Amino acid sequence: MTRFSTQEIVETIRMVQMENLDIRTITLGISLRDCAHPDLDTLGRRAYDKICRVAGRLVEVAHAIEQEYGIPIIHKRVAVTPIALVAEASGAQDYARIAGYLDRAAMEVGVNFLGGYSALVQKGATPGDAALIRSIPEALATTERVCASVNVASTRAGINMDAVAWMGEVIAETARATRDRDGIGCAKLVTFCNAVDDNPFMAGAFHGIGEPDGVINVGVSGPGVVLSAVQKEPGADFGTLATIIKRTAFKVTRMGELVGRAASERLGVPFGVVDVSLAPTPAAGDSVARILEAMGLERVGAHGTTAALALLNDAVKKGGAMASGYVGGLSGAFIPVSEDAGMIEAAALGSVTFDKLEAMTSVCSVGLDMIAIPGDTPPETLAAIIADEAAIGMINRKTTAVRIIPAPGKKVGDYVEFGGLLGRAPVMAVNRLSSAAFIQRGGRIPAPLQALNN
Repeated sequence: MTRFSTQEIVETIRMVQMENLDIRTITLGISLRDCAHPDLDTLGRRAYDKICRVAGRLVEVAHAIEQEYGIPIIHKRVAVTPIALVAEASGAQDYARIAGYLDRAAMEVGVNFLGGYSALVQKGATPGDAALIRSIPEALATTERVCASVNVASTRAGINMDAVAWMGEVIAETARATRDRDGIGCAKLVTFCNAVDDNPFMAGAFHGIGEPDGVINVGVSGPGVVLSAVQKEPGADFGTLATIIKRTAFKVTRMGELVGRAASERLGVPFGVVDVSLAPTPAAGDSVARILEAMGLERVGAHGTTAALALLNDAVKKGGAMASGYVGGLSGAFIPVSEDAGMIEAAALGSVTFDKLEAMTSVCSVGLDMIAIPGDTPPETLAAIIADEAAIGMINRKTTAVRIIPAPGKKVGDYVEFGGLLGRAPVMAVNRLSSAAFIQRGGRIPAPLQALNN
């Protein structure tokens, strides 16, 4: 077990009490490959039984660690093998029935979200992949805790534009299916490029096929801790500022690995990774936007924002890598609009626009995240947004994603209200020019030259 000095312990107590430091999520990955069965209901029951057996003590153990170490663990979650892979042998078409079993299992073990209602179609879709994608709107409309994701592109495979076009339609249909709640189903749906196997954060988490039967992955956070550190050095040059952020990320990562290894030992499953991501919340002082503004920007969205975010993201990764040999997942800085008080304010004032957010995703950890847009946005436009974001990920060999909410009945300037961690957001304008003819070409955008690098 890692030993901590008295000074580190005192610093951690201060960060928890005054700077919103917490473990954002402990996510238990569970393989469901041994649950496969030609009968869909048998598969569902097997999956339910295994999740309840393996994750039955997850919440109890997390609470015990919270009490023992005095560190808040905000979310306890489960990620499973992509369901499209597990259910393929059934030949069934009504995959939404499986989502029901998963939802009941999540409720039984007490986790707030379960990820892995997923398909990996970056180079093409099997009948199982197609059945799952087709069922996503119903699955997300009829469950509370199930999260879905589809990987449509990678640096190695290029961009599956047929899947991109389809996901534009799926997002629009999911919004309609949950229109009584501002399209909240879309908040549980992520479209990826270069999805990773060990991401502990929702809504995009799934248990990768190269993972063990069970594994603990921890997602730490700490925007408030980093903000405090940056504010204490208003005159520091950028090199010094990067060092300050690295040191802060080092401390946060050490704490995350300590908690992850404790959970691993008590649950009897391997420790996987600690994901060192600055994941904001709507709470005051827990904002990535405020960190960027503390660097000297009048408001996030001003010229220089992308450069500031690049510095922050890189310093967090370096600090995490220095602290642990098991840093993984996404690790960096997230910029979800509805989940960050500073982003909400900037979007409402118009200082950060949709196009500026897209530019920022070229250097952040994920992509266009929790952005509300007009409900009448055409599916082809949604698909084109996904294609742009996938291109950024593909060319830069990084994970990018789209989680946007075309809010039914809402127009620019209106608000969507999700509550809790998902927060609230102003409806932002998107380019109204048509991308339909572009999307209708279909096929696959070939992999870039970088794909030949081994």
